[in-house]
Amino acid sequence: MRVENVVKTFGETVRALDGVSLEFEPGIVYGLLGPNGAGKTTLIRVLTTLLKADSGYAEVAGVDVRADPVAARTHIGLAGQFAAVDDYLTGRENVEMVGRLYNLSAEEAKRRAGELLERIHLDDAADRTVRTYSGGMRRRLDLAASLVGRPQVLFLDEPTTGIDPQSRLDLWELIRDLIATGTTVLLTTQYLDEADQLANQIGVIDRGKLIAQGTGDGLKDRMGGSVIELHVADDERDRTLEALRAISHEASFETARKSIRLPAPDGSLTLLAVVRRLDESGITAQDVALHKPTLDDVFLTLTGRGAAEAEAERESTKQPGRRGRRERSAV
Repeated sequence: MRVENVVKTFGETVRALDGVSLEFEPGIVYGLLGPNGAGKTTLIRVLTTLLKADSGYAEVAGVDVRADPVAARTHIGLAGQFAAVDDYLTGRENVEMVGRLYNLSAEEAKRRAGELLERIHLDDAADRTVRTYSGGMRRRLDLAASLVGRPQVLFLDEPTTGIDPQSRLDLWELIRDLIATGTTVLLTTQYLDEADQLANQIGVIDRGKLIAQGTGDGLKDRMGGSVIELHVADDERDRTLEALRAISHEASFETARKSIRLPAPDGSLTLLAVVRRLDESGITAQDVALHKPTLDDVFLTLTGRGAAEAEAERESTKQPGRRGRRERSAV
């Protein structure tokens, strides 16, 4: 997959993609991280021919998506943010219908539907109407429908947002199985742990720009390793920050989480130094935790604000046409 300097604007004020470029080899998971409104879904829609970029070049499975969108669609599958399934059809009927849209024969669509429903552990519920399905079941069904045409490249737009932990783990396992059979996956997510588990390469997008790329470990290393997060009473916040800046000048207060954070390059040794410093200053913390960087930590380092704050920013300037949109690439 190759994307070169892609730009997409909405109206005169919203620049959803601002010169995005990325390239990666087939047969891997590429994880695209970013808060809501960062440009992830817009890029997916450009790559799956649902939107035309204003400028730039995008190639999927060796096909120029702008010059030959019909050919591109024969190589791709898409599971969007909202499960594009029909509540009044059964699970089996939904998958068969999408198979027919991929120009499979009725017999082949039926066979493929049976295989996929068994693979995603929905064979017992295959003949129930989808309106009786849970959220996790609907997401798995949507994924099965996106796979029925055996796509070379599969686009998964935040596939685990809003589903239960077990369904999330089931989807992770299915994605791993797909990669083992040679499918290329572009996965957008707000969760660094999800990208860590699944992605061979990760890109971070914010305000329509790709601001970092690398492996999960590489992105964490940019932060200097682990992070210490602590909560204190509001009236102790300034005094705590002053005390901790003797250990790290990067100690800061994050408004969204109402917590004080600082990098812990020496892990538990830094934690011990923080606890001692608090004790010497007569400050009692409500809690203190040492953990690996999260998506919010990465964004705080790369952009100077947390993901929750970035999402709140975007809520006031949402792109048109993104709410409740139900899309399927096999059209």
